[in-house]
Amino acid sequence: MHKKTLISTVVAFSLAGLLLGGCGSKSSQKSASDSTKAAKVTKITAVGSTALQPLVEQAAQDYQASNKNVNLTVQGGGSGTGLSQVQQGAVQVGNSDIFAEQSSGIKADKLVDHKVAVVGMTPVVNPETGVTNLSMAQLRDIFTGKITNWNQVGGKNQKISVINRAQGSGTRATFEGAVLEGKKAITSQEQDSNGTVQKLVATTPGAISYLAFSYVNDKVKAVSIDHVKPTDANVTTNKWTIWSYEHMYTKGQPNKATAGFLKYMNSSKVQGSLVKKLGYISIHDMKVTKNAKNVVTK
Repeated sequence: MHKKTLISTVVAFSLAGLLLGGCGSKSSQKSASDSTKAAKVTKITAVGSTALQPLVEQAAQDYQASNKNVNLTVQGGGSGTGLSQVQQGAVQVGNSDIFAEQSSGIKADKLVDHKVAVVGMTPVVNPETGVTNLSMAQLRDIFTGKITNWNQVGGKNQKISVINRAQGSGTRATFEGAVLEGKKAITSQEQDSNGTVQKLVATTPGAISYLAFSYVNDKVKAVSIDHVKPTDANVTTNKWTIWSYEHMYTKGQPNKATAGFLKYMNSSKVQGSLVKKLGYISIHDMKVTKNAKNVVTK
């Protein structure tokens, strides 16, 4: 009788142990599964405009600090590349200085425009040229090859070295649209990024090019046009006419993670602080608007 009772007790405890062990195993599996779900990271890649790149890079870094489930990669390549890549679905965001309608081969109706800032662009020269102001006509004549020496516009006797941006650059499209009046730019060396242009103008005697405001430093000289200075305040009223919106395009409506980042780009934290800190202009500060046909209205 005692043996039967003992055996029954042992069996009962063994069964209970198996049941509890099974529950523990399922609990562990569920916990691991929950951890996997929690650790799932959504990747967002933004490619394109080098003028917009510094702002998106810094904003991405700040955003990821409090959004661990998002992995943001920001690359340059130019506006044309950004628009082409997002249209193909190769990236989640295409950064551009120009409207999609202004880029050949892009089906603008398939893309959604998210404007996140405004960027002013200015002609810049090597500081040794001795030039601080040009008329719009003189600037046009330099980039079309009619004026070839700085002494023709009040500078030193030095040959002008024009540095242009590559075809497909949104910065180039904006500059030429505002300055050249449909005329063709002189054949000259072309560079892919604002950063490279900045360094070349600073180190090349007689050099002239153009940069986004955010890339202007004390190693190059920003040039006034018709005695109007390249300032944020002048851009907001269109008194300074070389400017563009900074666009972040998505193919159709963005997914949830991308939409969250785009919303952050338009938040007061970015628009009220980071945008100005990095040399851009908040879209909320503009007193005028511009459409894809470059028509400006108050």
